[in-house]
Amino acid sequence: MKKSHILILAVIAAAIGILMTTSADVSQYVSFKEARELAAEGKNTKVHVVGRLPRSGQQIMGLEYNPTLDPNYFAFTLVDTNRIAQRVVYFNPKPQDFDKSEQVVITGAMRNDVFVADKILLKCPSKYVEKDIKGATASVN
Repeated sequence: MKKSHILILAVIAAAIGILMTTSADVSQYVSFKEARELAAEGKNTKVHVVGRLPRSGQQIMGLEYNPTLDPNYFAFTLVDTNRIAQRVVYFNPKPQDFDKSEQVVITGAMRNDVFVADKILLKCPSKYVEKDIKGATASVN
């Protein structure tokens, strides 16, 4: 075999190895019902759940965070796209602008009756209002 053939085979083997290791980190988007079913089957795979925070006026209901007692314990209730409410625990400080967020994506797994989140991604409201955009754009005549 030529050296170029061996080099090409080595590159292909490395590419396959990289693809195999990165595919293990991929998680799926599910509802809380599906996350419970996965946990009941004994699968502790990480999943993504999309939801909204239940509010009473401007206040988020079910929010639990006391940084003086434990700054690395943050708990809240999240309602997924199927309108199932679930208690979520995050063992890190409360993310900045959490109170302003419209939609939340959490990554983690169910543990008993609680969803333990590893990551929290926030979708905050747009800082631009449509009428402000219209007034700020230049018109071409």
